[in-house]
Amino acid sequence: MLKHVTFLGSAALAIALSTGVVAQDVTAATVVAKVGATEITMGEIIIARAQLPPQYAQFPNAVLLEGIIDQLIQQQLLADTLDAVPARIDYTLQNERRSLLAAEVISAITQQAVTEDALQAAFDARFADAAGVNEFNASHLLVETEEEARAAKTRIDDGAAFADVARDVSTGPTGPNGGNLGWFEAGAMVPEFETAIMALGVGDVSEPFETQFGWHVATLNEIRVQPLPTLDEMRRELTDVLQEAAVTARLDELTTEQEVVKPAAGDFDPDLIDNLDLLDQ
Repeated sequence: MLKHVTFLGSAALAIALSTGVVAQDVTAATVVAKVGATEITMGEIIIARAQLPPQYAQFPNAVLLEGIIDQLIQQQLLADTLDAVPARIDYTLQNERRSLLAAEVISAITQQAVTEDALQAAFDARFADAAGVNEFNASHLLVETEEEARAAKTRIDDGAAFADVARDVSTGPTGPNGGNLGWFEAGAMVPEFETAIMALGVGDVSEPFETQFGWHVATLNEIRVQPLPTLDEMRRELTDVLQEAAVTARLDELTTEQEVVKPAAGDFDPDLIDNLDLLDQ
């Protein structure tokens, strides 16, 4: 925003200083600069500063103030040369005003919607009756044929350690670490593999079974229950849920209180939304 500013703001600052304005007397309505009869206020400067991209935070406020004043002056000088305001400007302003007013209402609704009691109630509603999710730790070996899988299973049944057999014969990526798959939840594996694991007790070794990847022998190493999240861990998500629900509920109320008329299908050509020429007619 400021990259085209010529930084000639010292004269504008002198206007404010010459009136005897001091920091504690300044309000949003305080006039900081003038272009002809048009006044530029501190409120306009504050809004312009708030709309700057984050990268401008590296500049001191003194630099930003001077640059913003210059930019607003330059904009006003150019604006004053416009004899007729194009219709598209009025349409843009209408949309901007509508958006800003709606944002104010949304902000008020969302702030009121989130209280500790509301967060606790939402948390309880989601997790009061929830059980912890089981997680499984399993190992497997993967080979190309059923015969190879059965031969590997025989070695394990005869006393060989599962991990040693997996290192010897498994063609899968987990073979070098003894076939260990780490921890996973239900639904993380292909159905055939999950079915085989769920049928095992801890320490059991499956019979050979086939998936799209080949033939497996698997063992269930351990089961644990994943703890439920705490309220603090869920706070951000529940806040979003409460705020969205509050806005939706308010919109539903307002929709029933006022007559809302929408066009019927086919009333307007959808391609009209790209016709910028309409704005100048």
